[in-house]
Amino acid sequence: MRTGVIAKKVGMTRLFQEDGRHVPVTVLALEDCQVVSHRTADTDGYFAVQLGAGEAKSKNVAKPQREHFGKAGVGLKMRVAEFRVENEEGLPPVGALISADHFVAGQKVDITGHTQGKGFAGAMKRWGFGGLRATHGVSISHRSHGSTGNRQDPGRVFKGKKMAGHMGDRQRTQMNLEVVRTDATRGLIFVKGSVPGSKNGWLMVRDAVKIAAADDLPFPAAIVDTAAPLADEPAAETPVEETAVEAVADTPAAETPAPEVDASASDENKEG
Repeated sequence: MRTGVIAKKVGMTRLFQEDGRHVPVTVLALEDCQVVSHRTADTDGYFAVQLGAGEAKSKNVAKPQREHFGKAGVGLKMRVAEFRVENEEGLPPVGALISADHFVAGQKVDITGHTQGKGFAGAMKRWGFGGLRATHGVSISHRSHGSTGNRQDPGRVFKGKKMAGHMGDRQRTQMNLEVVRTDATRGLIFVKGSVPGSKNGWLMVRDAVKIAAADDLPFPAAIVDTAAPLADEPAAETPVEETAVEAVADTPAAETPAPEVDASASDENKEG
């Protein structure tokens, strides 16, 4: 059991396959997804990885959290979440950046997020009720939910009754979504289909629990090598002028033979 990642929903697009088919995908971005701390069996009773993502302002972070991030040597994070692991071997080092290559193409993942909030909604929109009669005897309450109570006994409305109220903004998990492609350079994960939540919403991406994971998955995690140079970064070029100056300095100067002096001409000049 590996750790998951915290990703941000960017939006939807489509990717073309080699055979010409296009696949609708949701783009997820990893914004400095970093290991903040560990939960171990000795101190907490279980093994888990605490991850942080996003960049937060100091004024929006409480002092205890700032000290917690400072102890780990990481920046202030906007979102923090825990992911359970099986044992101590599944704990990446503190401060490590998780790469988008943590997942591989063709893998199935479970994505958890909060659905889009719809505000206060009536019973027809919220639960799909058919409404009341649209002809005689209903006055102007065609979209009401009708009677909700019972007789004198029990004399109340049961909890969980389908009525008007706040709609959406519930935590939901979309299971068995396929990873179509990953881009480690830009920190992007392309997932086939839709995921819960609005754009710029935070999501928890984990390995699918109902489907066996592949054997070639990075364990305990795919970590970004911050010491390695970027692939797109051009090599440093030495200026042409400096190179020419160094070449001239290293080349010994050619010895020019001294001109021969005519002794007779010198004597004539002295007599004159």
